[in-house]
Amino acid sequence: MELRLLTQNIVLVSGNLTKDPDYKVTAGGRGVLHMRVAVNRRYQDKSGEWKDDTAFVPVDVWGEAADRLKDKLKKGSPVHVEGRLRSRDFDDKTSGQKRAVLEVVANRVQFLAKSGAAAGAPASAEGSAKSDEELEEVPF
Repeated sequence: MELRLLTQNIVLVSGNLTKDPDYKVTAGGRGVLHMRVAVNRRYQDKSGEWKDDTAFVPVDVWGEAADRLKDKLKKGSPVHVEGRLRSRDFDDKTSGQKRAVLEVVANRVQFLAKSGAAAGAPASAEGSAKSDEELEEVPF
């Protein structure tokens, strides 16, 4: 009997953008938005003192969702991201060494702050994956 292992690749991250996102268009004409989300965790150390631990999570948004989000997200924007982990290797141009990075490919990005245009409702932009890299906005 063959044992099959169930695998999952689901990531949920809420935090603030560390800087304005970087938007580019690929050679194939698809938009991609690169951003970093700062995620804070508060904990008590052994002495009882409260400490803050911050993780900086790289996130990529592809396709139409990237096109819509490029002018809406700014440094400090609070967001909730749902997606999957992706690892990739690259050659560091300065040192020439192989490097590896673990990043989130977003399926959905939601604003957590109110926009000026819709004063009563939270601003949101969401995408659900059609394929690994094609995202489409779905109103919330």
